[in-house]
Amino acid sequence: MKKRIYRNMCLVTLVAILFSAILTSFLYYQNLEKQMRQELVTEAKYLEAGMDLSGEHYLTNITKIMNNSNRNRITWVAADGTVLFDNMADVSTMENHKDRPEIQMALSSGSGRESRMSSTLSEQTFYYALRLEDGSVIRVANTTRSALAGSMAMLPALGGAAVLIMVLSMILAERQTREIVKPINELDLDHPDSGRLYDELAPLVGKVERQQRTIRQQMDTLKTKQREFTAITENMSEGFLVVGKQGEVASYNTSALKILDVEIPVPEERTPGSLNILNFNRSHEFRTAVDEALAGHHHEENLKIGTRMYQIIANPVTEKQNVTGAVIVILDITEREEREDLRREFSANVSHELKTPLTSISGYAEIMKNGLVKPEDMKRFSENIYQEAQRMITLIGDIIKLSQLDENRVELEKQAVDLYPIAQSVVSRLKERASQAKVALEIRGEGQIIEGTSQILDEMIYNLCDNGIKYNKAGGHVNVTVGSRQGCPFVSVADNGIGIPEEDQKRVFERFYRVDKSHSRQIGGTGLGLSIVKHGAIYHNAKVEMESTHGRGTSITIVFPEGAAK
Repeated sequence: MKKRIYRNMCLVTLVAILFSAILTSFLYYQNLEKQMRQELVTEAKYLEAGMDLSGEHYLTNITKIMNNSNRNRITWVAADGTVLFDNMADVSTMENHKDRPEIQMALSSGSGRESRMSSTLSEQTFYYALRLEDGSVIRVANTTRSALAGSMAMLPALGGAAVLIMVLSMILAERQTREIVKPINELDLDHPDSGRLYDELAPLVGKVERQQRTIRQQMDTLKTKQREFTAITENMSEGFLVVGKQGEVASYNTSALKILDVEIPVPEERTPGSLNILNFNRSHEFRTAVDEALAGHHHEENLKIGTRMYQIIANPVTEKQNVTGAVIVILDITEREEREDLRREFSANVSHELKTPLTSISGYAEIMKNGLVKPEDMKRFSENIYQEAQRMITLIGDIIKLSQLDENRVELEKQAVDLYPIAQSVVSRLKERASQAKVALEIRGEGQIIEGTSQILDEMIYNLCDNGIKYNKAGGHVNVTVGSRQGCPFVSVADNGIGIPEEDQKRVFERFYRVDKSHSRQIGGTGLGLSIVKHGAIYHNAKVEMESTHGRGTSITIVFPEGAAK
């Protein structure tokens, strides 16, 4: 308060000095300009009267008479702007003055005035022009310091005066401020109504007295709540710690000391903040949980102490979005972890036992669906599927029985086919999916007859187009081309999608190999698509060519042998 009063008084003084200096300078130069313009008008009229009597000789004579005393510049200009006379310059070297504003105004209205600043802004020249009876113009000018230059010249004097006034004002402000705040500094908060006070402070004193009573009541309530809090935490089986920002332990219960195997201090030593968090436990897990909470994050860690497993739950304590400490709760989860270990072991065993036959069945069915099984091997594949299915039935039956006890409750042929209609059919079936993915799917080319299996060829082309859509981006395209080069029929599928990194290009045709496993899981990829393409190509004695640039797209072409066309 004292600094504020002092600062405001000094600020008011400074503003008053600046305002006075600016106003004085402004009024002074306004009056000076007015006097100078009036002087120019009077002299111009004298010159007009003299020239009416004596003509040009009057100018010459008056210039000789007032050569040293006249500070005004006199210029006589003809109606066409030619300078006829100038008392301070050689008229033969002077340019035409018809374009000067004051000359133009005098020629048009009888008189004109103008002022111009020098290039350095240090001087200002005032002009007054008067038209004579013969149409010529007599102009009188006076040059003086500009307001800016005058102000700059006065600046040292003004600065000195301002400094002196400011020093005096500061001394007076300091003394006055001290007198104002003295009664406030002497105020007795325990007995605010005693002592010498300003009448204006009476409302404040009353408010302080009421606040004192409120604080005493709140302190009594806080002590009661503290006793209740202590009773609750001391009867908890879980460990409880309150940690300050610097790691000091502000509060703890007996369970925390027992769990963490810390020697329990005698009651008189159990004061808040008497221990540091490192005195309780120095394990990496415990320190990580505390550090994360003090950094403002909820964090949980599991900590094994002896044969018991505990869960450390740490939460930050915030006040006005600032972390001021942390609350640590320690839970005994030994039995829960033991049950979780049993559940994980059981789940792993069941998962493994179920996954094995399911994988076999899925693999056999996939190969049979794609027509990659020879007719003579079809029976053997069917028997394998039946055996694996029976194994699953038996396993599921055993699992159901175990759960009840636990719950106390007792063939393809090659022929001449046209590649273009097959590819056209695939494009037609995938058009809607491509549209949903915002990918343009187009086909071009012409009919190409080969000897092959339409179902396998359809699957091969389908997988290539499906991959082109899945691994693309919104606004991308997939182009299917059916044609022939050097007598060899081919089907090409090209996209401008995410492409395949160079290090993965040799392995993409392997079974279950996926470049981006997480992305493949999201879009439902199995990793078998390109493997089917590869084996389908082998079945048709064709070769697969691939060109891909990571981030720019992929082109895969199936080239059939030259003799495949029929």
